[in-house]
Amino acid sequence: MAKAEKATAIAELKSDFESSNGAVLTEYRGLTVAQLKELRTNLGENAKFAVVKNTLTKIAASDAGVDEEFRALLEGPSAIAFVTGDVVEAAKGLRDFAKANPLLVIKGGFIDGKSMDAGQIGQLADLESREVLLAKLAGAMKGSMAKAAGLFNALPTQTAQLAEALRAKREAAGETAEAVDAAPAAAEAPAE
Repeated sequence: MAKAEKATAIAELKSDFESSNGAVLTEYRGLTVAQLKELRTNLGENAKFAVVKNTLTKIAASDAGVDEEFRALLEGPSAIAFVTGDVVEAAKGLRDFAKANPLLVIKGGFIDGKSMDAGQIGQLADLESREVLLAKLAGAMKGSMAKAAGLFNALPTQTAQLAEALRAKREAAGETAEAVDAAPAAAEAPAE
């Protein structure tokens, strides 16, 4: 590879690191071209899966500010899924493909400025999608708001019920409405 080609490849990889939400590093040894094409299709438009040269990728990752933990994973035949959309969705796609094709090994990743090992990528893949999590959050907030509205509505209702119960109790005790109303007025009248 000529120096100009290397410089172009490094610049493109650096750009991919900087513009993506995450990068998942895999080992693809033993996968056929057809299987790699299937993987690219499964990842969709939000991820770019590329076979990379380790030396050039280490330089590009260093230039992009990717930490040493990620760069240390660049051993053996490597391919990176650069994710520009939902990282959880891409991690699920890689995990599911790796289950069906054990030759694809997830080594780790770099997501939102943090290195992650293969176990953490697996945990990320176990999360529900962003849309589902947002829907659950919205449902929880709606439930809390409905509960608060019910509590606020209960106060005036309970006050009215208490006043009615007090009136009924006094009436049952033989007090008339005039006597009940006159009692506070008599207490306020000045003694002569």
